Amino acid sequence: MLIQAQRFAWLQSGLLWRTFFLLAFLIAASMTAWVVSLSLSERAPRANQIAAKVVSVVTITRAALTHSAPDLRRELLFDLASNEGVRIYPLEPSDKVEALSDDDLTPVIEARIKKLLGAETRFAGMVNEMAGFWVSFQIEDDEYWLMLERERIDTGSGIQLLGWATVTLMISLLGAVFISGLINQPLARLTAAARAIARGQSPAPLPEKGPTEIMEANRSFNQMVADLDRIDSDRAVILAGISHDLRTPITRMLLEVEMANLPDEARAGMQSDLVQMDTIIGQFLDYARPNEAAHFVPVDLSALLHEAVHEAERFPEVHVKADIAAGLHVTGNAVDLKRVLTNLVENARRYGKDTDSDALHLALACHLDGNTVVLSFADHGAGIPEADMQRLLRPFTRLDSARSQANGAGLGLAIVDRIIKRHLGSLTLSKREGGGLMVRIVLPL
Repeated sequence: MLIQAQRFAWLQSGLLWRTFFLLAFLIAASMTAWVVSLSLSERAPRANQIAAKVVSVVTITRAALTHSAPDLRRELLFDLASNEGVRIYPLEPSDKVEALSDDDLTPVIEARIKKLLGAETRFAGMVNEMAGFWVSFQIEDDEYWLMLERERIDTGSGIQLLGWATVTLMISLLGAVFISGLINQPLARLTAAARAIARGQSPAPLPEKGPTEIMEANRSFNQMVADLDRIDSDRAVILAGISHDLRTPITRMLLEVEMANLPDEARAGMQSDLVQMDTIIGQFLDYARPNEAAHFVPVDLSALLHEAVHEAERFPEVHVKADIAAGLHVTGNAVDLKRVLTNLVENARRYGKDTDSDALHLALACHLDGNTVVLSFADHGAGIPEADMQRLLRPFTRLDSARSQANGAGLGLAIVDRIIKRHLGSLTLSKREGGGLMVRIVLPL
């Protein structure tokens, strides 16, 4: 059952095929109803037409044989057989007779002919192993068989009707394909444009033409794209203003504190506060950094990880156990990816130290898994309650145990998650076996 469901998953998910098969079903049902109704409506007229034709041939043939000279009858019979497909044979009691084929029209035709020629009229589909439409008639006291070729009787309307119905159905199905494409093409174009925006690209404007609903949807989408571009531009201006208007006074205040005649304890406190303000502003800028997916380049992730491990081990309390596969490359921004590793190390230094010592033991592993690179980052600290793991990925979220920390605004993991999503990857938090936090990052090659 699961395999069958997977086979038809494309049919359930594709609007184009669902629309096509719906139209095809409606057309086929309509064609079937039309063929059945037409067959039923023409049954009686067609039977009367065939019966009238047979009666006319029998009447004319009998009159011709009755009024012709005896020495000319042989020539008359030859002409009827060769030119009209009508053969006359004497009816003998020893004839081997097979009945007409049983179909819907045969009883109606027989009843109509008997009504016109007489109730004693006999019918056969084969006489003495000769197939045809056989009907009996009398000339005085003698009985004869009149045999008509089946082509004279079968008008072929059923086959013709089926052929025309097939042709009409095929043309209708081609029209259904065209209509389905016409309906779904604007939706497919809109979907592609939305995916481009999700990848950080700027799609071309959608055509504002066609039906009113499609035109209004495309116009609204184009307006939304223009608004997003304007927001990105405004955000870049705001970020530049924050960097200039806030960090410049902080730098000046740090210099003034350093040169001021203050007690050492007061100077250290003021410097700590100013550094904290600068760190928080830096986190804000990192989180609000515009998406630069269009400028992604191949990055040697293995080398980047080894560099991050080397920098982390400069702290005396940090011990890293690394298992990094060689030659792993991803497409992205090297600075942003390095910021991910830096934030994870800094977050572990603050909250992931061993519960029984002041040391930090990190386990870093990176390997290839199909078309993705899987990076795991684990510490041996107290860990995080499962109920709070997803909440920590939100901006400005901090646990109660972290609120006493001097620096930070609750943006560390949120920045990491945002950068990973820019790189079309995923980030998950889980408990490490034996205690601690496990961060798992998956990036496409």
